Amino acid sequence: MQHTAGELAHMLKGVVEGNSQVVVNALAKIENASTGSLTFLSNPDYEGYLYTTGASVAIVPTAFQPTQALPSSLVLIRVEDSYAAFAKLLEVASASMALPRTVHPAAVISANAEVHEDVHIGPLVVIEDGAVVGAGCEIHAHVTVGRHVKIGENSTLHSGVRVLANCIIGKNCILQAGAIIGSDGFGFAPQAGDGYTKVPQTGNVILQDNCEIGAATTIDRATLGSTIVGEGVKLDNQIQVAHNCTIGAHTVIAAQTGIAGSTSIGSGCMIGGQVGFAGHLKIADGVKIAAQSGVTTSIKEPNSIWQGTPATPIKDYQKQQIALRNLSRHRLMNRLEQLEKNQRNTRPIA
Repeated sequence: MQHTAGELAHMLKGVVEGNSQVVVNALAKIENASTGSLTFLSNPDYEGYLYTTGASVAIVPTAFQPTQALPSSLVLIRVEDSYAAFAKLLEVASASMALPRTVHPAAVISANAEVHEDVHIGPLVVIEDGAVVGAGCEIHAHVTVGRHVKIGENSTLHSGVRVLANCIIGKNCILQAGAIIGSDGFGFAPQAGDGYTKVPQTGNVILQDNCEIGAATTIDRATLGSTIVGEGVKLDNQIQVAHNCTIGAHTVIAAQTGIAGSTSIGSGCMIGGQVGFAGHLKIADGVKIAAQSGVTTSIKEPNSIWQGTPATPIKDYQKQQIALRNLSRHRLMNRLEQLEKNQRNTRPIA
């Protein structure tokens, strides 16, 4: 990646403040950027680094006003949203690192699979009967693409991904290392005596377009029908999505969240890390749930915010926490003082 400040400003619809002919060839964090690199300022907590940065170019918000002297060699590009602008440049840099369109000789591809010629297939990849891999895909080393799986155009499957039989991956999806799509759901029927009988899981998983699935995340196939992850959903690492769940479009879920079977999460939700969902729940659109909450009942109010275990509306949760603090601070202390007073009053006189 090598561009002048002027070229970058044109790409980002920004305005250059300084020498528009300065050339940058790398992206860098503001704390340790050096000459020839480009950085950005979005979080005000990092403003101090801007006055000492070694970067040649910095992307800043349009309204930013420096409170100290900037380095004389630093060129600014002012944009409406500096974080979004830098993210766009990261996309450009990532695209320039695309892998060559080749099929490794150690890959095993069924004669009955349909693999577009414009793809990258890494070593020890297995693509089974009836699978379809679209144009522009990157299938990295040790990936398994099961029977009759469909992978949409321009999707990337990183090392160790498993997409099992009959699952469907949309266009422009990213599956990070070790993600497993379409393993059996946790279905067991208790017997009259001891033990359980396994319930066959005959459905699949459908990932719609533009999803990203984090490393070591697992999404189980449906018992019947499909487990569905909507368009633009972003799942962090180590998340468990059980059989027959649905996740609405553009919902984001942080790491180590677990979603029990047949739960439906709406569109545009934001779920913190380590949240647990009981099964067969319905979560309305736009709901936000704080980290480490336990959701045991359906949430019917759109755009509401919940916290705690069991999860409650956040204002109720905050009132509960204040009451608990007051209880421990006042009532228990008063009780202890009363016990000490009673003990002194009953102590025998020598």
